[in-house]
Amino acid sequence: MMLKRLFDLIAALLGLLILLPVLAVVAVAVRLSSRGPVLFRQTRVGLCGRNFVLLKFRTMTVRAGSEAGTFDAGDTSRVTRIGRYLRVTKLDELPQLWNVVVSDMSLVGPRPEVRKWVEAYPERWAVVHVVRPGITDPAAIVFRHEEKLLAATADPERMYGERILPRKLELYEAYVRTRSFWGDFVILWRTFAAVIGVGPPAETELA
Repeated sequence: MMLKRLFDLIAALLGLLILLPVLAVVAVAVRLSSRGPVLFRQTRVGLCGRNFVLLKFRTMTVRAGSEAGTFDAGDTSRVTRIGRYLRVTKLDELPQLWNVVVSDMSLVGPRPEVRKWVEAYPERWAVVHVVRPGITDPAAIVFRHEEKLLAATADPERMYGERILPRKLELYEAYVRTRSFWGDFVILWRTFAAVIGVGPPAETELA
């Protein structure tokens, strides 16, 4: 939708401009917190199944292979002290505004995955990949405490692949079917409410 893309571009550019002081402070804090780059770059799968490089502020100590999508969800042992704060407040996601500017992502859309998990459910992802991935979406709100779910299980990778990801895909598919410009505003508001702690309850356990 042209209107959605225009809104994404204007909002992302304004966001980067307005948040420039915050971005600068966070960048310095990340750089001083531990050795390694300020930004974490990882290859994800986006629109039409194409790879792109997703940006985040680095929240963990550096480990070789993470940029290619090694699975360490649920393992918080490498999270830095500033990284914990950035994850809780979602400030680590702010560099993705640049992904929106360059058209890799949208403000609202299904969260992009690494190739490994796309290949686990290729038919379902083919439905999802007809739209640009987003910084936030209904699944991101529902599973905003995903790390706690994974940390509480003996096999985080199996839990993610067999239980959490299928549920996320249901929410992604529902978004694709029902998406609208005004519906995206509702999701943005719900995301903001969730970050400040007044949003709907998050998943804390899976039946």
